[in-house]
Amino acid sequence: MEKIILLADSGSTKTDWLLLAGNSEVARIATQGINPFMLDEAEIAAILTSELLADAHFVCPDAVHFYGAGCRGVQCGVVERALRSVMPTLHEVIVDSDLVGAARALCGNADGIACILGTGSNSCLYVSGQVVANVSPLGYILGDEGSGAVLGRRLVGDVLKHQLPDHLCSAFHARYAISADEMIRRVYREPFANRFLASFAPFLSEHKADAAIQQLLHEEFDRFFKRNICSYGRPDLPVSFVGSVAYYFQDVLRSVAAANGYAVGRVLRSPLS
Repeated sequence: MEKIILLADSGSTKTDWLLLAGNSEVARIATQGINPFMLDEAEIAAILTSELLADAHFVCPDAVHFYGAGCRGVQCGVVERALRSVMPTLHEVIVDSDLVGAARALCGNADGIACILGTGSNSCLYVSGQVVANVSPLGYILGDEGSGAVLGRRLVGDVLKHQLPDHLCSAFHARYAISADEMIRRVYREPFANRFLASFAPFLSEHKADAAIQQLLHEEFDRFFKRNICSYGRPDLPVSFVGSVAYYFQDVLRSVAAANGYAVGRVLRSPLS
């Protein structure tokens, strides 16, 4: 009987799961994001039970390979214990960072700079099959330049402070019937403010032909390059990306990369396949 492996690519917003029997796909399942910096072991186990194991297509695997945001150091153990608690027959559990998963998907056996641009952002220098340097992303308050959360934070702030043209502010309020007080409450008083802010990124995609939105995107992606990619000092290597933000704004990314002396390699919406 072929070994069944469950692969996971997890961000702060969602987790994509792929069940494999040998090289054959058994099922794909989506659950909410699992980030051990934001969730404890019991909360992760509850998500696994209610959303993964409860899915009609779920088959109990022999092994789990989990690549996730926030998975480094002791946090890897938090995820492993949660996985083993709900699937006690597992023979093998591998937990590593989403950045390692992204680098393997983007670069394979080649050297390069691998980046994540989704709800959060991250990057690394990947040489000889290893992550050899990483500029800490620092999260959406201190860093995460170019991420969906930071783009959303910038958009909301610019709308509420009337820094964008009137037609864009009107379009935003027409699409999102949320008052300024409610917006502030959701950001400062509710959990997962990063997910909430990232949920406004589609508005940027819908209006990216507008000069003001173009400027916003160029400024934030330029900050991502200058504060992260340029620190590696390897303009000779391609810069590749995974994540929905990178995928939908790749034309802007390529322009900003060229302006900073870099070439964009692969751009994938998801690294899972």
